[in-house]
Amino acid sequence: QVQLVESGGGLVQAGGSLRLSCAASGRTFSLSAMGWFRQAPGKEREFVADITWGGASTYYADSVKGRFTISRVGARNTVALQMNSLKPEDTAVYTCAATTRAVRSMARHPYEYDYWGQGTQVTVSS
Repeated sequence: QVQLVESGGGLVQAGGSLRLSCAASGRTFSLSAMGWFRQAPGKEREFVADITWGGASTYYADSVKGRFTISRVGARNTVALQMNSLKPEDTAVYTCAATTRAVRSMARHPYEYDYWGQGTQVTVSS
């Protein structure tokens, strides 16, 4: 099993920045990638970004490309999501996810991820 613990999040004005972190523990040697999803009220969970376990490859949803950056932080089992130029439509619960799948679809469906954190609220005010 793998455990994921998120930190960060909160309330920020439009145009501001926030940084989320996710620390993985347990059988991390089985992981191929870690990433982030988000879910706004009344909407389905959607993919935000992910990064391969070695950190060599990143992938972003079009809605956040150029504004968000996913990266490894220090130890290999910690991933950060730097969110800049935040918009009110970025408001959601952000959840860290990890997968053992080496190959994932371009759509990055939630079912392709095996482990999930508890989620952290990000609220962007206009």
